[in-house]
Amino acid sequence: MASYLVTGATRGLGLEMVTSLASLPASQVSLVIASGRSKSPAVQKLVESSGGRVVFVTLDVTSESSAKDAAKEVEKVLGGKGLDVLINNAGIMNYSPNGINTMDDLESSFKVNVASAHIATSALLPVLEKGNLKKVVNVSTSLGSIAMSKNYALFPVPAYKVSKAALNMLTVQYAQAYAEKGFTFVTLSPGWCQTDLGSSAADLPSDVGAKAVLDIVYSATPDKNGKFFNIRVPGWEKKEGLNQYDGAELPW
Repeated sequence: MASYLVTGATRGLGLEMVTSLASLPASQVSLVIASGRSKSPAVQKLVESSGGRVVFVTLDVTSESSAKDAAKEVEKVLGGKGLDVLINNAGIMNYSPNGINTMDDLESSFKVNVASAHIATSALLPVLEKGNLKKVVNVSTSLGSIAMSKNYALFPVPAYKVSKAALNMLTVQYAQAYAEKGFTFVTLSPGWCQTDLGSSAADLPSDVGAKAVLDIVYSATPDKNGKFFNIRVPGWEKKEGLNQYDGAELPW
């Protein structure tokens, strides 16, 4: 029985992950904490139908005070037990179609895509330390890989790419700092999913992407600490085109 907290869980990939986790037997997932700045109708419906296994905790991941308040609420919800898994999923992607020199969203992108993961993680570390699994999973993107940057040069989202590359390094820093305490920090690329962020033109339905992300979460063990993974989707391992989803470790 494991407990999970997912940030950015009111819609898109985060909501799909919470939904998928809640569908598993209680013997596997004891509690799912969905978090966001405010409760969406979809999350409210899920909470009401979950029989108490899904709860919502208000968390603005860009606010340290909100994160501290959320951590206190999480402690109450868990009844003194530890949190097993934190999935830092919240993120934004804006466009700079006229070139990187016109990019005006770098600061906001860093705040939501990088600082938020640090804010949430640092606030929740005390309750994570009491957990059995001690997993922190940061949702990044292959667009944040410097080694693969030429592959994605056509996408005019420089602030997204730069901030996700920074998120990858943040993951490594935490992985190194907390390895001796039994933590596992990993970062992953969730693929191009059909969400508000990814658009309807994306490769994967959001539920398929969510399942593939959770497969990595489930299999994350201390020997994978500090690594960067691609999702695996059957049939996409050697797909022609830009994206393949083979479950392999991605280059930095």
